[in-house]
Amino acid sequence: MTKIDDVARLARVSTATVSRALRGLPTVSESTRARVLAAAEQLGYTASPSASRLAGGRTGTIAVVVPQITRWFFGTVVDAAEETLREAGYDLLLYNLGDQESNRRQLLHASNLQKRADALMLVSTPLSEAELATIAQLRLPGVTVSSGAAVPGWPSVRIDDVGAARAATAHLLSLGHHRIAHLAGDASAELSFTTHIDRRLGYQQALLAAGQKPDPRLDVEAQFTVDGGSQATLDLLSRGEPPTAIFAACDEMAMGAMSTLRSAGLRVPQDVSVIGLDDHDLAAAVGLTTVAQPAATHGRLAAGLLLDPLAGRPRATSASIILPTRLVVRESTGPPRSG
Repeated sequence: MTKIDDVARLARVSTATVSRALRGLPTVSESTRARVLAAAEQLGYTASPSASRLAGGRTGTIAVVVPQITRWFFGTVVDAAEETLREAGYDLLLYNLGDQESNRRQLLHASNLQKRADALMLVSTPLSEAELATIAQLRLPGVTVSSGAAVPGWPSVRIDDVGAARAATAHLLSLGHHRIAHLAGDASAELSFTTHIDRRLGYQQALLAAGQKPDPRLDVEAQFTVDGGSQATLDLLSRGEPPTAIFAACDEMAMGAMSTLRSAGLRVPQDVSVIGLDDHDLAAAVGLTTVAQPAATHGRLAAGLLLDPLAGRPRATSASIILPTRLVVRESTGPPRSG
């Protein structure tokens, strides 16, 4: 197998010069570059992308930070980002925080993060002022995905969570519902995750626009999971008169709500309508009305925004890219039962 040393000997240059010539760097004269290319062609040598990057001080790896990889949205974003990065010759280094605040602090204060990755993608990972300063010191290209803190100089990819939640609640209002409950994310269990705050705000805005005062008894916090939605619905039902409709802050919670309602002898949507937000892969299978967001597009766009600076090209944008959402009406919502 031909090595870079063989090309260097034949071209009568150093291995560093071979590396620079094959990477097209301007520090090599045209005559030397031609000699190196001729030697490489004669020997059938092709520089591996990883070797070329290492010679230039690169790792060939992108670090991606997610709160919980087992959740549908985060897993879909990572899968799409990994595919885009792999096609460009980069590996993905996953940091799964696992709903532990200490894990986040340890990662973002790790002095060796810069040695492990060429760029950083933060998925739904809010940052404190101190953590923002730490990220700035790394001087790595980066992008944020879905909520969280804005990092100066980094672009972001997200949806309008307030607007999406407002659209979900407005759909229930348009059907004639007045007792609309909200299953919100649990602030104490979401790594200071901000999406649930924005979606609660959209819910409240829609009610106020319709002349209804939000009722705190109809607003229940739980984890963004099927079990979380199930437990929150049990809590709602224990408070007395059930709502005629439920807006769950994510589809997993909505699925848990539907299961619990049916176990309690309530029909969906005849007795209680349910709407979620995301358009989870299973939403259509269970007939869940939802506000769809393009999760995979988040990952592909975010990865693409990292590739430009890594290739030495001007970044396409340093602004926030807000992706569209759309209402998808299925069988889980309908008018409230008369009487």
